[in-house]
Amino acid sequence: MILVDGSMGEGGGQILRSAITISTLIGKPVEVINIRSNRKDPGLKQQHVSTIQLISKLFDINIENVAVGAKWIKFKAHKNLEIASVNSNLVIDIGTAGSIPLLLQTIIPIISIFQKNLTLRIQGGTDVKYSPTIDYIKYVLREILSRIGIIFDINVIKRGFYPNGQGIVDVQIEKISELHTIEFCNFKDTQPNIISIAGKLPRHVPDRQIGYAITTLEKRGIKPIKHKSTIETAESPGSSILVYSTSESGMYLGADSIGEKGIKAETIGYNAATKFISDYESRVCIDQFLADMLVLPLSFVKGGSKYKISTVTNHLTTNLELIKRINGLDYSINKVGEKEFIVSITGRPLI
Repeated sequence: MILVDGSMGEGGGQILRSAITISTLIGKPVEVINIRSNRKDPGLKQQHVSTIQLISKLFDINIENVAVGAKWIKFKAHKNLEIASVNSNLVIDIGTAGSIPLLLQTIIPIISIFQKNLTLRIQGGTDVKYSPTIDYIKYVLREILSRIGIIFDINVIKRGFYPNGQGIVDVQIEKISELHTIEFCNFKDTQPNIISIAGKLPRHVPDRQIGYAITTLEKRGIKPIKHKSTIETAESPGSSILVYSTSESGMYLGADSIGEKGIKAETIGYNAATKFISDYESRVCIDQFLADMLVLPLSFVKGGSKYKISTVTNHLTTNLELIKRINGLDYSINKVGEKEFIVSITGRPLI
């Protein structure tokens, strides 16, 4: 059994998600200790419990100590795993405003790389703190994973904001035909898009978010090509905004921001635009949050991949080192400019 210390590096939930994903794919059991030990509320959250239970159900994997607040778990994956005989249209209820996007980050690569088609309906939080928004998953992560060969589609039925959650998202995951390497190192100017949404709030809230985001971008000479402001169905009030740019030339930048009580809508729009500007003006191809999301799928692609980023985060280095320890990933990070780094990854395919 592989022992994974959840306190390594940034010490957050990404270590757990990566460990159980790799364990499932390579068919080796893991024990994860000190789970989320660097957080003020350590241990498993409901979203982690739901994710582990779903994988356990799909692949008939024995699990131990999987409960909210648990500081350790045993996840007993084994060789020759197969999708269990379950309904192809599953409904997963996280039960709180737990992050649907973080659950999807774990589930999608596993199902796709195992060459299975699966339809899921997931209930929980779509736009919550400490997580990418569901729009980021739909418009940024989905696009770049398709370049690798991992195909999925998302339909947001209802938004789920903190604290009630109860958002509803339908997800269709397709089995892969082939995984591809990527090389996204040449920046090309691409005008961004903006999506601003709110639920159970006045119409002016998403309009003010998007208005200030546009103003902030245009002050730096960046003119959005498309923008959309909408009111959507939700159980509790909330809002979010995404500024993003994707291109077949190899540019995938996204920056989102979540509305919070007591914070002006203009500030939410400004925050998202400022994050986008930081990566855009650094002339990189992959945003700092996407950088660590790519590590795991690329670790199973035969050959070498490269992408340019502006910031080497603890999330990225932790994920790289964890996967190297478990599955022999080769990687390097080389500085090529004042605010530019090239991440190189050589994968180790399953077959």
